[in-house]
Parts: sequence; C-alpha cells; structure tokens
Amino acid sequence: MSINSKSKETAYALLREWKGDSYVFGLDVLEKVGPLAASLGKTALVVSNTTYLKPVADRVVNALKEAGVSLAGGVIAPDAKPNAPREDVYRLESYILHHKPDCIIAVGGGSTIDAAKAANVLATLGEVVTPEIDHYFGMNVVTKELEATKKKLIPVIAVETSSSSGAHLTKYSNITDPMVGQKKLIVDGAIVPPYSVFDYATTVSMPVSVTIDGALDAIAHTFEVFCGAKEETYEKAKEITAAAIDLVASHAKTLVKDPSNLEAREAIGLATDLGGYAIMIGGTSGAHLTSFSLVDIVAHGTACGIMNPYYAIYYSKGIQKQLRVVGEIFARHGYISANLETLSGRDLALAVAQGMIDFGKSIGAPTKLNDLKGFSEKHIERALNAAKDPQLAMKLQNMPVPMQTSDVDTYMEPILRAAASGDLSIIKEK
Repeated sequence: MSINSKSKETAYALLREWKGDSYVFGLDVLEKVGPLAASLGKTALVVSNTTYLKPVADRVVNALKEAGVSLAGGVIAPDAKPNAPREDVYRLESYILHHKPDCIIAVGGGSTIDAAKAANVLATLGEVVTPEIDHYFGMNVVTKELEATKKKLIPVIAVETSSSSGAHLTKYSNITDPMVGQKKLIVDGAIVPPYSVFDYATTVSMPVSVTIDGALDAIAHTFEVFCGAKEETYEKAKEITAAAIDLVASHAKTLVKDPSNLEAREAIGLATDLGGYAIMIGGTSGAHLTSFSLVDIVAHGTACGIMNPYYAIYYSKGIQKQLRVVGEIFARHGYISANLETLSGRDLALAVAQGMIDFGKSIGAPTKLNDLKGFSEKHIERALNAAKDPQLAMKLQNMPVPMQTSDVDTYMEPILRAAASGDLSIIKEK
C-alpha cells in the first residue's frame, strides 16, 4: 500500500510552508540534529529515555560528536514520565542550572519535550521571577516575564520520536500535578522550539498503543481547531484537517496490523504534525479540556478521541459545514454508510459522531469512558470542576458553541455522562 499521494504531498507542502528550514522531517533525517546543535554552540544537554529509546539517543549523541558538540555534564539527563509530572520539570531544571548548556535537545515524545520546555522556563526565570511552575500556566505569561526581565530562554531542539502531540512544533507545554491528577497548560509563543527534528522511522520503536494514541491525537487536534475556525482561518484549517484525517483513516489500521510499515509510519507522523500546525492557528476545546482530567487512566490522544464524537453533537448547530467535510472523509473510508447529503442539524452530527466511533473501534481504541480501566464518578466530578478553573477558561471559550462556567453543569455534565455510557441521546444542545 502506498500513502495517498495527494494527502502526502499536501502534508509536506503545508509543513514546509509553516516551518521552513527550522523543521527537519521525513524518513532517515535524525543525524541532521548535529549541525543544528552546532549552529547554537558547543555544548548540548540531551534529555532522553535510555532504555527503549537508547538506539535513538545514541545516534543523537554520535551526531553531536561528529558536529563538534559535546554532551553537557557528560551524561544524558533522564526523560520525563508520561504526562510530564511537575517533579520531572523541577529535576530537569536542576540539570540545566548545573550544566549551563548552549542548547537543550529533548529526545522523546510529548511528555519529554513538554517537560524540557517548562524546565527551561524555570531555569531562566526562576531566580528573578519565581521558581514555582504554577505562575507560568495560562497564556503568554512567559513572554510577559521575559520582556520584563530581559532574559532569554536557552534554545531547544525538539527531537520527536512519537507520532502524537505535536509538542516539538507548538507553543504548548502540558504539565501534570499527580497529587490531584490534573493537567495544566503553558501556552506561549516563547516556548516554541527554534529547531525541531522528526525522523518518522524512529516511531517504529513505539508500542501499538502509542501509535493508536497518536492517530487519535492527530484527528483531535485538527478536528477541534477546524470546528472552532474563524472566517480568516477556515480554509487553511479545512486543508490541514482534510489531509490529516485522510492520512489517519487510510493508514491507522495498517499500522496496528504491521507496526514496522514505514509508509504508514510516515503517514501517521505527517498527520500528527499537521495536528501541531492546526493548534498553532486555532485552539482546541471541549475534548482537550476533559482529557486533562483523565490523565491518571488514559493517554491524552485516546482521551480526546473518546470525547470528540460526544462534543460534536453538542456543537452541532455551530459546525454543520465542518461536519460535512469530515463526514465525507470517514464515509469514503467506509465508516459512515448514511447519505450525508440528506442529513442536517443534529442528525448530521449523530451520523458523523457514529462514524468517528466506528473508526475508533476499527483500530481497537476505547470509544466510551466506561471502557477505561479505573474510570469512576470522580473523573466526571474532576472534569466538571476543572472546566470551572479560570486557567482553563480558554477551552470553554474556544468551543464552537461557547460555554461560560455557569453552563458547565447544565451542558457539560450530560456530555460526560453520554461519553461514559455511549448513549448519544442524552446530550443537550445550547
């Protein structure tokens, strides 16, 4: 099987248009990290897993050596645990402060890259502003403090190894407080890595569950941004979303059956990168907000994949054009049998939502919250409380049918209960 050539060509063109020479991506490009690091200085702090990712980390270190760049501290700093717990951020901050590297090279998936971004913020601003990570959550706080203090972040080279979050390309850093099981966001253009590398072949080492999570994350990022797109970004969001969802719908099942298939690895990698592009031109909304409260039981992309069909029904009145675009793709790949041209309103949303659910089932993904081991009433309560947190209010406002905090119990609770049981009929529309 070969990648849908039109979607592949569109993806490469869109990503080059967006990132230019700052992003090195494709198959067999990992060693280019050496010259990038050399352009930034003589020492690099490498942050990486050194068990299953050791072959990749070793290639990065060798590429640095060949380019004349030494390993700061002479060791690889251990990476972050899943969901970037805040204690790992503080640990990586100490590596930065002790070794004072010219650049930081974060090798891994979203958690490692997010933790490195946040640690860099603390190492740069902790002494003159505050060493408490909570201060920097929210939008543009880092930029404000950098301008006030005249400080500069250490350049980060993000070496992505997992088709998932788009962390290597974006202004987001998701950090978790494990004590309360809640994830919070730094959202700031200042933390976008100045250089990124993604060799799609390195994702072969990823487990199938991570591959599924990445495929669902690609759909979530593009779908949510497309649903909330304003007039000025609608066409671009449509182009990004159509290419990403087509690549995922074409190749996710292949990759689940044959994890070593490089063409499919390339397809899912391109799709998740397009997801990163999407969240830089628009915001995510309901499914992402809920996913932050599920970090203790499910990976991020899968959480969003579960939630988006249910939120789509709540959004129905505001996303009719988007539902037709996305529905046509899922129908073309056999996940929707209804004639979408005859449907409108809630009926159209129900058909597309069911198509998204059926796609999830086809790759062995959970499609309702009750499918998750450990899910309980406390997760619904946590999600409702989180939706009322002022630091996460952007997600409510980014919804195609916006909510206020006063709407959460009336409209979000039925969405969550529908997602728990799979009963689409109980979702209310505003």
